[in-house]
Amino acid sequence: MDQNEKKGIWKVISASSMGTMIEWYDFYIFGSLAVVISTKFFPADNPTAAFLSTLATFAAGFVVRPFGALFFGRLGDLIGRKYTFMVTLLLMGGATFVIGCIPSYETIGFMAPLLVLVLRLLQGLALGGEYGGAATYVAEHSPKNERGYWTSWIQTTATVGLFVSLMVILITKSLMTKEAFEDWGWRVPFWVSILMVVVSYYIRKGMHESPVFAKAKSEGNISTNPLKESFGHKYNLKFVLLALFGATMGQGVVWYTGQFYAMNFLKTVQSVDSSQVDTLLGIALLIGTPFFVVFGWLSDKIGRKTIMMLGMFLAIISYRGIYKQMYKTTDVTLKTEIVDQTKTVPSIKELKDGKLDSLYTTTKAYTDGTTLEEVKTIHFENGKVMVDDKGKDKIETKVTKKINSSDRFMLILLVLIQVIFVTMVYGPIAAFLVEMFPVKIRYTSMSLPYHVGNGIFGGLLPAISTYLVTTSKEAGDPEFYLEGLWYPIIVAAVCLVIGMIYIDKKINTLHE
Repeated sequence: MDQNEKKGIWKVISASSMGTMIEWYDFYIFGSLAVVISTKFFPADNPTAAFLSTLATFAAGFVVRPFGALFFGRLGDLIGRKYTFMVTLLLMGGATFVIGCIPSYETIGFMAPLLVLVLRLLQGLALGGEYGGAATYVAEHSPKNERGYWTSWIQTTATVGLFVSLMVILITKSLMTKEAFEDWGWRVPFWVSILMVVVSYYIRKGMHESPVFAKAKSEGNISTNPLKESFGHKYNLKFVLLALFGATMGQGVVWYTGQFYAMNFLKTVQSVDSSQVDTLLGIALLIGTPFFVVFGWLSDKIGRKTIMMLGMFLAIISYRGIYKQMYKTTDVTLKTEIVDQTKTVPSIKELKDGKLDSLYTTTKAYTDGTTLEEVKTIHFENGKVMVDDKGKDKIETKVTKKINSSDRFMLILLVLIQVIFVTMVYGPIAAFLVEMFPVKIRYTSMSLPYHVGNGIFGGLLPAISTYLVTTSKEAGDPEFYLEGLWYPIIVAAVCLVIGMIYIDKKINTLHE
């Protein structure tokens, strides 16, 4: 490539990446704030159910992504890449901003979770159309033998979006009290997104259409019915199914295990302080993100399949060991408590409806520098302790651990290893998918398997894995914290077998 070509493609990548990063940011702040959001938009009398409901709402946005892929993919193959992902950007940004404006469950009742669900569905539809457009747009500006390298920059945007969402949340938290953040400050990251969307819109507005698509359009070689040609013809449908079950399905669960499930695990299963989790995850992502480009570049040299399959294999054999070590790192039963520093402070909290909560806050310290705060809340009504559906006293216990620097370092390392697996399966996937399908139906054909693999198989992971962990804990399983890993391990293993047997390296040269 000469200097003018390189300058041109960097402009394309910058414009595409900026918008895609913002859309991922919009999508992920909901997941990053799931613990807080669960107390705002769902009934507060059952925190576990509220958290699971929040994860289910989060997952709903993923489930509809394939429909967004079909709808916007069809538009992209009919009218062009540029205009389609201009629409997706505005739809995503608008939905995110409005989520930050919805009144709480206490104010408007069941309208709150209903509105959040509708907006999450709109976000999912928008993201379903965004990624395929951006990846296709960059790939069609890239030299054939360098597609892995150039499209890998788009692959960084999902992780960068998550990283930026964590940083915005941390900065917002640092500028206000814990009470203020939990009361209204959590809305700020949702509002901030609208500013980024406006900037990205004006950047994208000045972009030109993909030269490959423009050429096909001028020659009259575009599809009149992309959906029928993509999924109605057995030959192309075979490649759609192969892309899903031999690549994106496994890539999706590895991606969400290494980033989202790791975060949920640290916050909910291990009860580590939320800000500490966001910080250590942010550090791991910052260190790991360049490897998307490394493995994208390497896939141009040795092939996409080799790297992606190796990433899945390493994840499958490593996950249980990694998460067992993560759990042990912060397990206070393995630490020495400084007994004379343990304190319990009782307090009374008056609620709006005249009910009272009796709080007992216990703080503990350990010889390695770890501290623990346990808040036990007993709910009273008319002078009597409230009971739950099973007739037991309604008592909630919330534990928060603040870990020492050596434990933080260990957790950063363990999360980083998972992020490296993510970069191996995700770095080459855009180029892999683009090369499987012809130009005239590329946007539609690649978008569906990508979003089914990531949106359904990957997006359902936090809710399914959290449910498996919760159920195993209630059943008394001593290793309950590992049960959530069976879902990604099994899905990735099935994908690995199919990919190794049926994906041929010749696929990458079918539509050069």
